[in-house]
Amino acid sequence: MLQQEIIKRELPSLLTMNDGRPCTAELWHERRTELLDILQKYIYGYTPWPPKKVIGEVIEEGAFNAFAGKVHQQLIKVSFDTQNGEMSFPLHLFLPKNTPQAPLFLHIAFRPDIPDRYTPVEEITDNGFGLALFCYKDIVNDNLHGDYLDGLGKLYFGGRKREPEEWGKIGMWAYGASRALDYLLTRNEIDHDHIAVVGHSRLGKTALWTAAQDERFFMGISNNSGIGGAAIAKHSTGERIVDFIRAGSWDWYCERFKEYDGYEDINMPYDQHYLLAAIAPRCICAGSAEQDKGADPKSEFLSCVTASEVYNLLGYSGIITADEFPSAGTSLHEGRIGYHIRTGQHYFSRYDWNQYITFMSKKISASSVD
Repeated sequence: MLQQEIIKRELPSLLTMNDGRPCTAELWHERRTELLDILQKYIYGYTPWPPKKVIGEVIEEGAFNAFAGKVHQQLIKVSFDTQNGEMSFPLHLFLPKNTPQAPLFLHIAFRPDIPDRYTPVEEITDNGFGLALFCYKDIVNDNLHGDYLDGLGKLYFGGRKREPEEWGKIGMWAYGASRALDYLLTRNEIDHDHIAVVGHSRLGKTALWTAAQDERFFMGISNNSGIGGAAIAKHSTGERIVDFIRAGSWDWYCERFKEYDGYEDINMPYDQHYLLAAIAPRCICAGSAEQDKGADPKSEFLSCVTASEVYNLLGYSGIITADEFPSAGTSLHEGRIGYHIRTGQHYFSRYDWNQYITFMSKKISASSVD
């Protein structure tokens, strides 16, 4: 059933090199580079080189006994250089006191408020995980319609028109996440081998793009990320490119993203299974909501299934599932690609967080015997 549905989607091949050769495990590094180039060229824009120096400064020492004495809380100023000047942003850090080297979730968040309805800090830290969080608007604001007047947007564009393949806001938010990771990897209280980047909706798209580019992340987690994130675009019943154009949110992407408006089902030379595959063989977890029609849960799930062929090529299991679309309440956590679907609408719930905590815990345990 699932393979028949994938055939109907007419997806470009993951395992055919640009020159027509079949991709082997030995060629995967080269093929991954090709996929990243396609994703940059047509969707997210090209990412600048990393900065030469990243500095973290503790600017506020929160209560050492925060959250009933269980958590050490800090506010960090993360600063880095760009080709056009220095940039800085605040990073919240929460570390459980009873875990000497805590694995950590880096949450690209909608709001800087702590605690926030999308970020159950105590639940995360009670499970032995650290949490780092920054607000995406502190990297570049999300005012829509091509406004690049602050943050990284101002530094790189300064009001000028973007070139067709220059990066959009998703690329900038992802760049901020990698700079946060630069700092987190200097902290001895954190398990450097087990850091996951996580986001919801447009920031779920961002989390996947972050993990695809930055191999230092153990896992990429997307919640209800839809088109531009986990969901396949071809023959999707959810968002289309025109929806981003109408909403003014096309500036999340590069200018070339608009080229295939109305042609998603015909000759688009890429799709979102490229994004998931570029994370292989590291872990992915995607969450859907049954009534989230814009994100199109079926297309999110099919992308996980399709990307699994790369994991299989490399000797790992991707998603392990029956040959059918899962019903609400299903969790698939056995392979290196995890997936769940819940009842309800577009939202980042505690149920979702608990799914990611469970999956992350399983994969950390599995990595110790790989």
